[in-house]
Parts: sequence; structure tokens; C-alpha cells
Amino acid sequence: MLFRVLAIVIALSVSACSSWVYRIDIPQGNYLEQKDIDKLQIAMTKEQVKFVLGSPVLEDSFNSNIWHYVYRFKSGRSDKLNSKKQFTITFEDNKVVNAEGDFELPESYFVPMVN
Repeated sequence: MLFRVLAIVIALSVSACSSWVYRIDIPQGNYLEQKDIDKLQIAMTKEQVKFVLGSPVLEDSFNSNIWHYVYRFKSGRSDKLNSKKQFTITFEDNKVVNAEGDFELPESYFVPMVN
């Protein structure tokens, strides 16, 4: 009888400490900030975009002219801290023709690159 009571007390004690277990944060994808997006301009080449933003996390298998930058953050502490951002760039003839997503395009984006 004493063994069962002791086992129950230990089990309850251990389960109460489960919130003390360290859980890591899991960032995945391309982390972009608004300052990175502010450097984009229409008519940039793929190489220039890759220099500014890095390689895309996803390239459309059927259309190599669409690049997807996706970032997900899963917090180990709280689901309230989880976040997701995405940004898509479309090219035509190796030049940026459209960009859209979870960031604002700056006014300078609409001024074409001078080569």
C-alpha cells in the first residue's frame, strides 16, 4: 500500500514539473526584414535579387520564374510567439515584374533599375 501511494506521489510530482522542460525555438526558411525588402526594385535580375534576399526557400517546379520566400517560427515557450511570413517574387525575361506578400513595397521599388 505504501509503495502505491509513493508511486502516485512521485508520478504527480514529475508530471507537475513537465512545464520546466526546455523546448527549443524552431526557425525555418528565409528570415526577411522590411529593410531587406526596401532594397528591391522592379526590373532587378534574378542574380541581384538573390544577392539582396538570398536564395528562395521554394522555386516553383513548373515555373522557374516564381520564387517563394517563406519563414516560420515555432516557439518552444508559447504558441502566441509563433509567426509566419511569406513573400513571392515573379520574374519575366530574368527581371522582376511583381513582388507581393507580408511586407510593404517601398516607393523606390517602382523605380526601374538603370543598367
